[in-house]
Amino acid sequence: MKEKLVGVNSIAEALQGRRKVEKIYVLEERQGKRLQDLLRLAEKKGVYIQELSRQRLDQMSPGVNHQGVLAIVEDYPYASLEEVLEFAALQGEEPFLLILDGIEDPQNLGSIIRSAECAGVHGIILPRHGGAPISEAVSRASAGAVEHMLVVQETNLVQTIKKLKDAGLWVVGADMDSTQEYFHTTIPTPTVLVVGSEGKGIRRLVREHCDLLVKIPMHGQIASLNAGVATALVLYEILRQRGTP
Repeated sequence: MKEKLVGVNSIAEALQGRRKVEKIYVLEERQGKRLQDLLRLAEKKGVYIQELSRQRLDQMSPGVNHQGVLAIVEDYPYASLEEVLEFAALQGEEPFLLILDGIEDPQNLGSIIRSAECAGVHGIILPRHGGAPISEAVSRASAGAVEHMLVVQETNLVQTIKKLKDAGLWVVGADMDSTQEYFHTTIPTPTVLVVGSEGKGIRRLVREHCDLLVKIPMHGQIASLNAGVATALVLYEILRQRGTP
């Protein structure tokens, strides 16, 4: 199976990521330094480049702002849990993982992946069912960060959490009903942060298997934050407590 990616950022990151870019279509007479840099990188990697009319490019990506460039790429290469733990070990760092329990909106998922990649998260675990998969929309929302992130799909998050705890990781859930505020809590390492969906939060069984629950205090009239914002806040507090590698 092949996927389509659009936009300069997404395609540029894919060219530097783990999956193969097979072909790039570019709008006839499209100019700009960022695009030219992308095309030079594609040429260095031996990627076939073809010019197309705007009408044809629009037909290939209906309803999407393609920014004058579209790529045909391999399906997203999901990683295994073992690969993620090995990656952390090769970096000489305590594992720092993120479990997303039911994030269904591709925009939120992309935003979270971008924050996680910037915060030094080694891998993200998604449920195989009941959440958004990696898609072109997720890649676009992540500004291409998904191309540099190890993402795992697991059928049973509870069993995955048990496996991680057996490996010595501490599982911390972000839960609005917790009595502990995240920035007043010592978060143990190595760390797995669990974040639930905006509407339902972490599912009960997943929450019950967390070692620790923390909350983000709310002082306004709105009862909750966007999932991407909430995740970024807690990720960066964990990063602060981990210290500089």
